[in-house]
Amino acid sequence: MSRYFRLIAVLMACLFAMPICIGAASKDFVVVIDPGHGGKDVGAVGKNAYEKNINLDVALKLGKMLSDNCDDVKVVYTRKTDKFITLQDRANIANKAQGDLFISIHTNSVDKKNKNRTTINGAATYVLGMHKNEANLAVAMRENSVMKLEEDYSVTYEGFDPNSSESYIIFEISQNQHVRQSVDFATSVQEGMSSIAGRKDNGVRQAGFWVLARTSMPAVLIELDFICNPTAERYMASESGQTKMAKAIFKAVESYKASYYGKSTGKKGRKKTNDKNTVVEAKPEIEAEQTTDEPSQAEAVANEGEIVYKIQLFASDKKLKSNSSEFKGLSPVNYYFEKGLYKYTFGTLTDKKEALSLQKKIKKKFKDAFIVEFKDGKRVK
Repeated sequence: MSRYFRLIAVLMACLFAMPICIGAASKDFVVVIDPGHGGKDVGAVGKNAYEKNINLDVALKLGKMLSDNCDDVKVVYTRKTDKFITLQDRANIANKAQGDLFISIHTNSVDKKNKNRTTINGAATYVLGMHKNEANLAVAMRENSVMKLEEDYSVTYEGFDPNSSESYIIFEISQNQHVRQSVDFATSVQEGMSSIAGRKDNGVRQAGFWVLARTSMPAVLIELDFICNPTAERYMASESGQTKMAKAIFKAVESYKASYYGKSTGKKGRKKTNDKNTVVEAKPEIEAEQTTDEPSQAEAVANEGEIVYKIQLFASDKKLKSNSSEFKGLSPVNYYFEKGLYKYTFGTLTDKKEALSLQKKIKKKFKDAFIVEFKDGKRVK
């Protein structure tokens, strides 16, 4: 029991000590791409390919797509070559870069005794959480077992044993403040892996991955497909297959960033001047706040020049009806249009303390709800 509580205390201390990235308003949107395995750690093995190589090839293609198409996105890699990087160092790299999104890329496999080994297929995207079944636990154990390649790994990972199911109890009590964003991004990844890359959709799953627990940002671990399946292996090792999988993830990043941070400027979003070294951003139009369909009947009346506070629930590229299930029963819900997105809010208050109290209640339904300020109908940045 003492070892159990020691593990809990250490993990909680580390989680609270992690830097928290609040937003990307004053800096580029940082995407940390983590090609799993590398160097002496080859990962899962197919008939002709190693997981470490597939992971790296897809990661580099993804990074290039982001760099080529999104001017306001900064790409950080945990590795760009065939190099061994510890699990903890991967998380350290992401945290030091103050990442806004962490993407760990992997290739799946099953035990050689599994009768479906050569036919099992499909992509799955994992977020941090307690495994719901033995299959998820097995994946987490396989990916976490790389820590055993390190000297004195038990010291570095505070006694965590990747092959002991008892050790995974620490992930059951871990509080991941980014779980909703992670699930939203993971859902987009799965949609792309199915529609763009043609992979079977094995869904968004939860499991106790060390590298996800130690990154202080929305984070996912993608299992592209099963390398033990010869057909899937050939696809993942091919240039065409890797490009399609990278594009699927790229599109998910675009969608996620647009929802939470606004769309990337991209090359089409800039206007060039006569000075070759100067660019001028094309300014988006901002509509005044409007109601979804019904006027608000419970809003405070603000005087001219007075600050009012609203609770922003989420952003969407679609205009939703006032009775949309997305609002989880809240009514009336308003919106303002900014940077190509409808940003939905609840409540209008002139007292900051009341706004904080309302935010606390709203967070029970919308974990990422935050306060936005308006003055004379315009948002105060």
